[in-house]
Amino acid sequence: MEIKVLGTGCANCKALYSSVEQVVNELGLQADLVKEEDLMKIMEYNVMTLPALVVDGKVVAKGRISKEEIKKILTK
Repeated sequence: MEIKVLGTGCANCKALYSSVEQVVNELGLQADLVKEEDLMKIMEYNVMTLPALVVDGKVVAKGRISKEEIKKILTK
Protein backbone atom coordinates (compact mmCIF):
# COMPACT_ATOMS: atom_id res chain seq x y z
CA MET A 1 0.00 0.00 0.00
CA GLU A 2 1.31 3.44 -0.87
CA ILE A 3 0.00 6.37 1.16
CA LYS A 4 0.78 9.97 0.25
CA VAL A 5 -0.01 13.09 2.21
CA LEU A 6 -0.23 16.01 -0.21
CA GLY A 7 0.57 19.38 1.29
CA THR A 8 2.88 22.35 1.12
CA GLY A 9 4.24 21.99 4.65
CA CYS A 10 1.59 23.88 6.58
CA ALA A 11 0.62 22.92 10.14
CA ASN A 12 -2.46 20.96 8.96
CA CYS A 13 -0.35 19.03 6.45
CA LYS A 14 2.20 18.10 9.10
CA ALA A 15 -0.58 17.10 11.51
CA LEU A 16 -2.19 14.84 8.89
CA TYR A 17 1.13 13.17 8.13
CA SER A 18 1.69 12.55 11.83
CA SER A 19 -1.84 11.16 12.30
CA VAL A 20 -1.50 8.84 9.30
CA GLU A 21 1.86 7.64 10.59
CA GLN A 22 0.32 6.88 14.01
CA VAL A 23 -2.63 5.00 12.47
CA VAL A 24 -0.36 2.94 10.19
CA ASN A 25 1.71 1.95 13.23
CA GLU A 26 -1.36 1.23 15.41
CA LEU A 27 -2.91 -0.98 12.75
CA GLY A 28 0.41 -2.62 11.88
CA LEU A 29 -0.06 -1.92 8.19
CA GLN A 30 2.62 -2.55 5.59
CA ALA A 31 2.64 0.81 3.84
CA ASP A 32 5.00 3.24 2.18
CA LEU A 33 4.20 6.66 3.65
CA VAL A 34 5.24 9.63 1.54
CA LYS A 35 4.93 13.35 2.24
CA GLU A 36 4.52 15.11 -1.11
CA GLU A 37 5.29 18.84 -0.92
CA ASP A 38 6.17 19.48 -4.58
CA LEU A 39 3.38 21.72 -5.88
CA MET A 40 3.73 20.46 -9.45
CA LYS A 41 3.27 16.85 -8.33
CA ILE A 42 0.36 17.83 -6.07
CA MET A 43 -1.34 19.51 -9.04
CA GLU A 44 -1.23 16.21 -10.95
CA TYR A 45 -3.86 14.92 -8.50
CA ASN A 46 -6.21 17.80 -9.40
CA VAL A 47 -6.68 18.70 -5.72
CA MET A 48 -7.64 22.22 -4.71
CA THR A 49 -7.95 21.58 -0.94
CA LEU A 50 -4.92 20.69 1.13
CA PRO A 51 -3.92 18.59 2.87
CA ALA A 52 -5.10 15.61 0.86
CA LEU A 53 -4.71 11.89 1.45
CA VAL A 54 -3.87 9.58 -1.46
CA VAL A 55 -3.97 5.79 -1.16
CA ASP A 56 -2.57 3.71 -4.01
CA GLY A 57 -2.78 6.65 -6.42
CA LYS A 58 -6.38 7.61 -5.60
CA VAL A 59 -7.38 10.75 -3.66
CA VAL A 60 -9.49 9.45 -0.75
CA ALA A 61 -9.83 12.54 1.46
CA LYS A 62 -9.22 16.31 1.50
CA GLY A 63 -8.91 18.89 4.25
CA ARG A 64 -8.81 18.08 7.94
CA ILE A 65 -9.23 14.39 8.65
CA SER A 66 -9.59 12.81 12.09
CA LYS A 67 -7.66 9.72 13.15
CA GLU A 68 -10.94 7.77 13.19
CA GLU A 69 -11.63 8.75 9.58
CA ILE A 70 -8.08 7.75 8.63
CA LYS A 71 -8.60 4.33 10.28
CA LYS A 72 -11.82 3.80 8.33
CA ILE A 73 -10.14 4.76 5.04
CA LEU A 74 -7.10 2.54 5.57
CA THR A 75 -9.05 -0.52 6.70
CA LYS A 76 -11.44 -0.59 3.72
